[in-house]
Amino acid sequence: MALCYQYQLPVLPLDRPVPKHVLSRRGAISFSSSSSLFGCANPRVLSQRRGAISYESSDQTALYIRMLGDVRVRSRAGFQPERRDSHPYIDFRLLHLPPETGELASARKIRRLLSFQRYFRSTHLFRGISSWNSLCILDDNYSGQAMCMLEKDGSWNFDIFLFDRLTNGNSLVTLTFHLFKYHGLIEHFHLDLVKLRRFLVMVQEDYHRNNPYHNAVHAADVTQAMHCYLKEAKLAKSVSPWDILLGLLAAATHDMDHPGVNQPFLIKTNHYLASLYKNTSVLENHHWRSAVCVLQESKLFAHLSVEESYQIGSQLGSLILATDISRQNEFLSQLRTRLDMSDLCLDDAGHRHFMLQIALKCADISNPCRPWELSKQWSEKVCQEFFHQGDIERRHKLAISQLCDRHTETVANIQIGFITYVAKPLFVEWSRFCNTTLSQTMLGHLSLNNASWKGLLQERTRSGDDADSTCEEMD
Repeated sequence: MALCYQYQLPVLPLDRPVPKHVLSRRGAISFSSSSSLFGCANPRVLSQRRGAISYESSDQTALYIRMLGDVRVRSRAGFQPERRDSHPYIDFRLLHLPPETGELASARKIRRLLSFQRYFRSTHLFRGISSWNSLCILDDNYSGQAMCMLEKDGSWNFDIFLFDRLTNGNSLVTLTFHLFKYHGLIEHFHLDLVKLRRFLVMVQEDYHRNNPYHNAVHAADVTQAMHCYLKEAKLAKSVSPWDILLGLLAAATHDMDHPGVNQPFLIKTNHYLASLYKNTSVLENHHWRSAVCVLQESKLFAHLSVEESYQIGSQLGSLILATDISRQNEFLSQLRTRLDMSDLCLDDAGHRHFMLQIALKCADISNPCRPWELSKQWSEKVCQEFFHQGDIERRHKLAISQLCDRHTETVANIQIGFITYVAKPLFVEWSRFCNTTLSQTMLGHLSLNNASWKGLLQERTRSGDDADSTCEEMD
């Protein structure tokens, strides 16, 4: 049933001209059926802008959608105000996050964008310090610690939260650039270092920093896990530089421009992404297309042949689409069948690609397999994002999605269910495939973390019962 949110959900004002700074913003999607609708002979000129995606249809109207700003319907006469019951746009970051004071937002911006030197020079504590060398020591100290951590890039205990702090919020750029050098991809594919750096910065910027979970730190964590899996004996002796390139690219970009809400929410609010991808793997399709757009803009692979560039985009999409959690049973069933029949031959490119899909799926949900200190932080962050979505749904009188009601769900309950029904079945099969120290370590952490969550749940239940009995005695 199509819902109209004219009176329920806030819609950005659409009865004003499109500002020039919005038109130049990354993340445009243009739907076109006729070049004349755009007032030019070649509508693809629009798609040359940063992050643009062209979508051809037989519709007689052309929608010009900006990811971060306005939604417009463009006709021959120009931009017209959009009907409020058509293609509603919701700025999720404004909805599900509390407003920040100017002082807090400014401090956060300084911490993320300025170097340690400039940051400390701008504070009251260090205002009286004029020695430049003392400030250089801060930068060198933090950079040195980050480089020391990269020496253990294949450790399953790698603390991505600490690494993100040491790199001043640039964990995804720093780690992925390092891994490209580690695997020799820069030399093998003759990559331009400036273009590679620019590409990685653009990818990192396309992750929403305000998302508690689906942000650049999560992408960096998945990339580090993917690196660990690529070093496993069975894969390491079989994968080609092409496979490694695709695996690291997919891990780094697999959640680009994630809005912080799930697919059912996009569908039931008639979000334009749900319409664009016909309610099928909506987020994963968007992540893939966003990654391809940034690749094209950065011109990272401009020196490769057209066929090779096409293959990168196509296979990258195949990997990212595999992370759709609704396809979990499909991939798990295929993996079990192939393992039971001993049908996996990693000399075959198709079989290697399938195992890269499985590896990316494992990396994407590997949080419960990390040591408790790391796993617990990730669990709290993902549930915080779930509950934010539930708060939006409650505020606007929508049906609250599963796992998103903070009044009926707990972090412990959610994690126990996720480990039992999603993570453990997949990692058991992964362990059958690898049968290494790392695979056994992950299963060990999985069991210990599950037991820890059960212990916390029992403790909470016990304390609740004690409180009830105390109340009864007082009555």
